[in-house]
Amino acid sequence: MYFHTISPVAENVIVKGRPWWERYQPVSYNLTTRSGSESQLSDMISRCNKVGIRIYADVIFNHMAAFTGIGTAGNKAMSDDKIYPGVPYTPEDFHPTCNIPNYLDPEVVRNCELNNLRDLDQSTQNVQLRIVTYLNKLIGLGVAGFRVDSAKYIATEQLEEIYSKLNDLNTSFFPPKTRPFIYQDVPVFGKKKTHNFVEIFRNYSTELGNVLESRFSPAISRVFSGKDNLTNLQNWGPDWGFIPTNDSVVFVDSHNNQRNGQILNYQTLKQYKMALAFMLSHPYGLPRIISSYFFHNKDVGPPQDSDENVKSPIIYSDGSCGNGFVCEHRWPQVRNMVDFRNAVSGTEIGNWWSNNEQQIAFSRGSVGFIAFANGGNLTEKIQTGLAAGTYCDIISGSLVNKTCTGKSVVVDGKGVASVRILESDFEGVVAVFVNSKK
Repeated sequence: MYFHTISPVAENVIVKGRPWWERYQPVSYNLTTRSGSESQLSDMISRCNKVGIRIYADVIFNHMAAFTGIGTAGNKAMSDDKIYPGVPYTPEDFHPTCNIPNYLDPEVVRNCELNNLRDLDQSTQNVQLRIVTYLNKLIGLGVAGFRVDSAKYIATEQLEEIYSKLNDLNTSFFPPKTRPFIYQDVPVFGKKKTHNFVEIFRNYSTELGNVLESRFSPAISRVFSGKDNLTNLQNWGPDWGFIPTNDSVVFVDSHNNQRNGQILNYQTLKQYKMALAFMLSHPYGLPRIISSYFFHNKDVGPPQDSDENVKSPIIYSDGSCGNGFVCEHRWPQVRNMVDFRNAVSGTEIGNWWSNNEQQIAFSRGSVGFIAFANGGNLTEKIQTGLAAGTYCDIISGSLVNKTCTGKSVVVDGKGVASVRILESDFEGVVAVFVNSKK
C-alpha cells in the first residue's frame, strides 16, 4: 500500500507569476485548480485506490485568500471586503482584522490573520457547515484523509468539532467504519517564538490526529550538513524534543521549507540522500517524501508553458522523470529504502556502531543493516545482525535477477561484514536487507 498527498484541491486566487503559494490562497471549495477539474480529480482518486495508492488531500480552512482577484474556477475573491461568493462567505464569517505581532498569545494566533490571509471564525455554524461539507465531499470521492494546513492557527476544540462531523471513508475503497487519517500542520519555530500552547497542541495529537513534526527537518538537515555529529543520532526521536513516534509525520524537506537555505534538498544531493536514507531506516515517525520540481528562487511555481498551464513530467525508461520535475520519490535509492523500511517494520535498532564523529551504522533486528559516512573513509568490520551471505547494497545499485548492479556486502557466519564507504564515493550510505540477499 502506498500513500500520496496531493496539492490543495480547492479553487485558489490567480496570482501574477503563478507562485507555488497561490495554491494556499483559497477562493472557494470548488474542486477546480491548475491540476484539473473535479471530474479529473475524482477519476484520479478512483484509479489510484484501485491499484492500492491511497490519496490524502491538502486542505485549507483556517483562512481565505489575502488577494482580491479571480480564482481558478472563475469565482471572485474580494478580500478587502471579506466576501467570497463562491462559498459563499461574508464578513460575518471571519474574525476581526488584526495581525499576529508575536506567537506568545494563543488567542491572537488563533483569531488574527496569518500573513493578511482572511481568518475564518470556525466557531460559527455556517463556517463549520461549509468546511465539513467540503471535506465530506472529498471523502465521498475516495480520499483516505487530510493534511490540515495551518492547524496551529485554529482552536483545538473547533478542530475537534469539525473532525467529529466527518463521514467514514468511502466503502467502495475502504472497509466499513474506517475513519479518515488526519495529520496537521503545526509549525514550531525557534525558541523565541515557541510557547506552551504549541507544545500542548502537539501533545494533543493523539485525540485530534497526527502532527507534522516540524522540528525533525531542521534537525536532520543540521546533522547531515555536518553542523552536528552523526554519532549524536543514537537517541534520535523524542529525546530530541520530538513528539511520540506514533503521533508524528516526519520529513526531510517540504514545500514550505525546502527553499529557505537551511534545509537539505535535491541541490545538496549526497547529504540529502543520506538524510532520506536515515529517515527511512530509522523507526521514528511516519515518513513523508517530497516529489518536487527544480526551482531557482523561493517563489517559483511548477513548470509551466507559455499559457501558464502546468506541464506534465516526462517519465523516462529508467523510471526517472524530466520536463522540469525532480521526482525524488522515483530515485532508485529512495524506492529501495522504502522497500527496506517495509521489510524492517516492527524491529528495533541494534548493533549501534560509531566512530564518535561522522560515521555510524546500525541494524534493524536481523532484517536490515545500514551504515553512513559523512566525512572521512569508513573501512571497518561491523556487526550487521544479518545471516551469513552476500547482499546487494541498495544505495549504489539493486538486485536484478540475482545479480547486483552496485556494491556487494559479504556477511560472515558471525554476522560481521567489512563495510567500506570512501569519502570520494558518490554515495555516503551502504544499506542491505534480507530481500537484497543474492
